[in-house]
Amino acid sequence: MQEVLPLDLTEIVANLVRQSGPFLDQLGVRRELCDKLVETLYSKQNRSLSAETSLLGDDNSGDELDLRIASVLQSTGYRADDGLWNEPSKHEVLDDKRHVAIVTTASLPWMTGTAVNPLFRAAYLARNTKQDVTLLVPWLCKSDQELVYPNSMTFSSPEEQETYIKNWLDERLGFESNIKISFYPGKFSKERRSIIPAGDTSQFISSREADIAILEEPEHLNWYHHGDRWTDKFNHVIGVVHTNYLEYIKREKNGAVQAFLVKHINNWVTRAYCDKVLRLSAATQDLPKSIVCNVHGVNPKFLKIGDKIVADRENGQQSFSKGAYFLGKMVWAKGYRELLDLLAKRKSDLEGFKLDVYGSGEDSQEVQSTARKLDLNLNFFKGRDHADDSLHGYKVFINPSISDVLCTATAEALAMGKFVICAEHPSNEFFMAFPNCLTYRTPEEFVARVNEAMAREPQPLTPEQRYNLSWEAATERFMEYSDLDKVLSQPGEGVHRNKTRRTLQPNLSDIMDGGLAFAHHCLTGNEVLRLATGAIPNTRDYDKQHCVDMSLLPPQVQHPVYGW
Repeated sequence: MQEVLPLDLTEIVANLVRQSGPFLDQLGVRRELCDKLVETLYSKQNRSLSAETSLLGDDNSGDELDLRIASVLQSTGYRADDGLWNEPSKHEVLDDKRHVAIVTTASLPWMTGTAVNPLFRAAYLARNTKQDVTLLVPWLCKSDQELVYPNSMTFSSPEEQETYIKNWLDERLGFESNIKISFYPGKFSKERRSIIPAGDTSQFISSREADIAILEEPEHLNWYHHGDRWTDKFNHVIGVVHTNYLEYIKREKNGAVQAFLVKHINNWVTRAYCDKVLRLSAATQDLPKSIVCNVHGVNPKFLKIGDKIVADRENGQQSFSKGAYFLGKMVWAKGYRELLDLLAKRKSDLEGFKLDVYGSGEDSQEVQSTARKLDLNLNFFKGRDHADDSLHGYKVFINPSISDVLCTATAEALAMGKFVICAEHPSNEFFMAFPNCLTYRTPEEFVARVNEAMAREPQPLTPEQRYNLSWEAATERFMEYSDLDKVLSQPGEGVHRNKTRRTLQPNLSDIMDGGLAFAHHCLTGNEVLRLATGAIPNTRDYDKQHCVDMSLLPPQVQHPVYGW
């Protein structure tokens, strides 16, 4: 075996300059100048290229340096499948195919919007053979899985969960999904009922595939992000805002103060880490670089259910045999407070009206006891899949929630051909174009809409309306409003396309964004400040259990400091 010489001083300095790029950028040193300095330092070595290196083409000083460091590491016994350092054997010829990485904050079997919608987005983007798509989802250790996943479901390995996710998806698509699923370490926060990344999420996307990033819930992903700046590693970074965090926070103790702080933090991190931000509706806060557009579709099986109902009606069969229902996770913030208030205020006007409620959650007992005290005509059932056969016969879906950004259940009910009664609110603006969507502003109007829906039949969806609810249409809207169609139309330039993303003279806005990113990186590196702002303890890096579950090197080995 050929002896590998240790790194010399010039190589160490070249690598130090390259890794200091973001910091030097804040000081006004252009990225192009850093790249040129690295190239100059490394070229002085006059080292012969290996067979693997020679395949990388022109302007490959950084790649040669990567391979040089990787060979030294490999000679010491260091191995990493896909981290900061890549094995020389994995540096292959890259074609012009683009790479899209979708990073989200939840994963099946947790049936939440940020688990389901990014999964469908990945599948439909991958139908275009011009790009490969990777979906990056959180991996929870078994103790957290038991708190999050329904029916005590747990997975012993990421591979096992990946198989579950792909099987679930393929059962619902009309085509074979062609996506790669990867995992990053995550921790579940009981207080926030959400998953927080542990460590630098961006490192779980290899530099070879760091082209386009879609951050589902960019504010959530970056509250405590301490790692590479997304817009430095990727050519184009798109944020998709799913959740109206301010609405939820305002309902908590000292909610007004907390909401004020979170609002400005959200502005900070989305500006620092995104090139473009898509807000599903105007119900979210107005974020920098953002535009409002619904880029979500409905699970194809709901459209099939709607098609069957139309076919049954044409054959003279009864379309709907049941009345009205509500479905949603049983926590007060999901519309249950508004629902009970409406029914209590207009109880005399709704005499004889029955409503079936499907949901499970932390507030189940309190919601049901409150309904009993108010003597409301509600029947409670455990939560179930909206596509369950038992729900097909309902004619009217009632959803008074104003905390949602864009309610998936509302879209599903419309796709199934039902009436939807919802508040006249920015979160429902997309649905108002559908004739079966009946909106109200006052309790009196709510009663009128209920009576109207119970007295007549919904209109069948037109082909255009049906298409607008589909993921095909949602993907077209996403491509257009995120500028992804323009980005993908640019010719590929290999591994390091992001070297050309900055102009020779960055404008003031770019400099400010870089300064914000640098300040955020410094602050999130301090454990005291992290804990003071609500972070889960010891989540700046992943822990030992993540290392075991995901076959990761300990953080101190994954990010070594080189020297003598």
